This record gives sequence, C-alpha cells and structure tokens, in this order.
Amino acid sequence: MLDAELLLAHVLKTSRAALRARPERPLTAEQAGQFEPLIDRRAQGEPVAYLLGRAGFMDFELAVNPSVLIPRPETELLVELALETLADSDSPAANQDNIARIADLGTGSGAIAIALARHNPAWRVEAVDISKAALALARRNAQALGVGNIRFRQASWCEGLPPSAFDLIVANPPYVAKGDPALHPDCAFEPETSLFAAEDGLAALRQIITTAKHHLKPQGWLILEHAHNQQIPVTKLLATEGYRQIETHKDHAHHDRLIRARLGRSLTQPLI
Repeated sequence: MLDAELLLAHVLKTSRAALRARPERPLTAEQAGQFEPLIDRRAQGEPVAYLLGRAGFMDFELAVNPSVLIPRPETELLVELALETLADSDSPAANQDNIARIADLGTGSGAIAIALARHNPAWRVEAVDISKAALALARRNAQALGVGNIRFRQASWCEGLPPSAFDLIVANPPYVAKGDPALHPDCAFEPETSLFAAEDGLAALRQIITTAKHHLKPQGWLILEHAHNQQIPVTKLLATEGYRQIETHKDHAHHDRLIRARLGRSLTQPLI
C-alpha cells in the first residue's frame, strides 16, 4: 500500500497527504499509462527508490539510480557517529579551528560525504569512488544541495590519497558474502560491486583497514559499516593493523553494524 501511494503521488506530482485528502481523484489516461508500468516493475522487485529516482537520507533527498546503492538507515547512524567523533574535544579536528579533513571511501550517491559537508562548510571532504557513473551522480547531488566543500576522486579506496592527511576516514564498503541468505530480494537490482566482497565479505574491509592507516593523521579515526556477523573479524583486523580504542556500535535492530577505531601512535603495536 505504501509503495503504491508513493508511486501514485509521484505520477500525480503531489504529496501522499494530498493524495489521501482526495482519494476519489481520477487518473487521466496519460497518468494511468505512467502508473501501471511502475506498479508492474515494483511487482518484479525493483526498489521504489529507483522507480522514483530519489531517496531520503538524514534531512535531505538524493537522486539515485542503479549505479549506486540506495542509502540505508544504518548509514545515517554512521554519519551520526562521525559527527559525534569530530565533535569530541579529544578529536584532532577539535584543536584546529574545527577544520576537519575527511575522506568518504566508496561514496556512491554521495550520501555520507554530503551529510558531513553540509554539517560544516569549513570541513574539507574527499569523496572517493571507483565508479565514474556513481561519482557523476554524487557530484550532481552535491550541486543540487548547494554543497561546495567536497572534492570528488575516481579511485579504488585510498588510492591516490595524500599520506597522514585525514582526521577521519569513513566507509560503507561492500561487505556481503556471495550467497548470503539474509540478503533482501530488492538488492538484486543494486550494483553487485557495491554489495558483494570476497573472503566472506571481508575483502574490501581488509583493504581499507590496511591502507587507511597510511592516510590518517596521528590519532585519526576510522569508521566502518560492516555486516551483522563481522564484528569479531573486523575488530581483530583493526587491532592487528595498529588501531586502538576499537568500539562497536549497534544498528536499529540491535545488531553490531558499525565500528570505530583510532590510529595508534605506533603502527607496530596493536592496541585495543
């Protein structure tokens, strides 16, 4: 019912509230011709966000298409954790006129980068993605929202980033293992390269953890989103690579979903 209302409101170029206020409003032949194919595509499992061409995130809206993942509520929690980290008086950025330097790896639609850049226009955000199509969409989203303090870079994870430069690196990388039975059917329409990773879903997380430490400032932070069953191996990877103050954070379903870690003073002495 909700999906049908969203699609019908989209076709009628109105809000759901207005639609409910006038439920007897007839469709023109043209509107019916637009609505029925959308309903058919939804019945085949295509996500509503792709059908609408947009998705809400935090307090703003993003254009989305099948070149990027649809932003999830769990990723909003990542943004909130990032803001909390940067606001902490012990954060490196707090001691530099609050001019933080941040990298968002695998930016996709630009959701994380835009949310952080909107929060403080003085912050300098680097949005990285290997997909040219994703970067083009992220750039359009930033322009549409009037966000100018983001630099977009086509690269694989930390490739090409300056050394020891960032107060914070964040990432929502692919972390789903192939054949995971918990994967929602709608995900079949999303880009596989943004969903699936080798090594039981740990390959991208491993690569980010091992390379990000070379691009963080001393005492800089790394925040990652991961699968609900990856907390233990990700924690071990972080500790082995010299991160400390490793903290796990739960999502709305009370699953371990986010992890935050700080770069230790010595990369040869792993501490938790």
